[in-house]
Amino acid sequence: MKHIHLGSLDVGRIGLGAMGMSTAYSGAGTDDAESIRTIHRALDLGVTLVDTAEIYGPFTNESLVGEAIKDRRDQVVLATKFGLVSHAGGGPWNLDSSAANVRTAVEGSLQRLGTDHIDLCYQHRVDPNTPIEETIGALAELVAEGKVLHIGLSEAGPDTIRRAHAVHPITALQSEYSLWTRDPEPKVLPVLRELGIGLVAYSPLGRGFLTGAIRSTDDFDETDGRRNNPRFTGENFEQNLRAVAEVEAIAAEVGATPAQVALAWVLSQGDDIAPIPGTKRVSRVEENTGADRIELTADQIDQLTNVSPAAGDHHNEQQMRLIER
Repeated sequence: MKHIHLGSLDVGRIGLGAMGMSTAYSGAGTDDAESIRTIHRALDLGVTLVDTAEIYGPFTNESLVGEAIKDRRDQVVLATKFGLVSHAGGGPWNLDSSAANVRTAVEGSLQRLGTDHIDLCYQHRVDPNTPIEETIGALAELVAEGKVLHIGLSEAGPDTIRRAHAVHPITALQSEYSLWTRDPEPKVLPVLRELGIGLVAYSPLGRGFLTGAIRSTDDFDETDGRRNNPRFTGENFEQNLRAVAEVEAIAAEVGATPAQVALAWVLSQGDDIAPIPGTKRVSRVEENTGADRIELTADQIDQLTNVSPAAGDHHNEQQMRLIER
């Protein structure tokens, strides 16, 4: 697999998001053995960046990833996230990026992941009650101790990115980015490129929608977060099938799957962008990493860039409030 740089961090340009192995999607947590095989297969195929977070589960996903990589730690650029669990009593889904919480969270992640260092440690969402300077200062101390190697942010806006980077170099911003979620383009991407910060694109396949495999939400179980995602509900769902059809048409031209074409488009947007498609199946990680070999023409890139825009926000209202814009 081709490699790129996120800031100074070298990674295979297609990573693996591990969240869905443990939470948020139908069947999550039902086959940890297959999830571990999926992580191992990803590493065999040249994936290096493996992404998790303490909130996934909570906690269980980090333990699963730790189990999977225990004999292959040197092959992994291990990324995790803190800040959506308050360890001072608030618990999960309470923002807390205070210095004390950062240290508690990182120590817990290190234990669950079975490692002495985190390669890329992100603030999961910006905490409006804690100055970003305090949060990054706490992370910088952990860098000095060797427990964190690189610092990241997630869904932060331009001002926060600049303020954070002034305290300690920021390696990467994680944000949703795909054919039909283009929010970082006008304001965030220019700042990242000015400062030499990479972009890690989560949900690059639109939570599976852009693969063409989802024609109904009837098969989603009650735990599946897509049940209340605006793009998967009502008239929006039917409208969004138009974009899928357009991706499928180009995939037929290329001789690839829609998922591979959607990922190839993300890859074409810059050698400072690493998508992290999530899956818990070996077959899907094999398909996704195949995007590394896809070469789109300029016309195909243009058509994909102008694919029918998505109907509906990419998160529900509560989650959208956590995103700086």
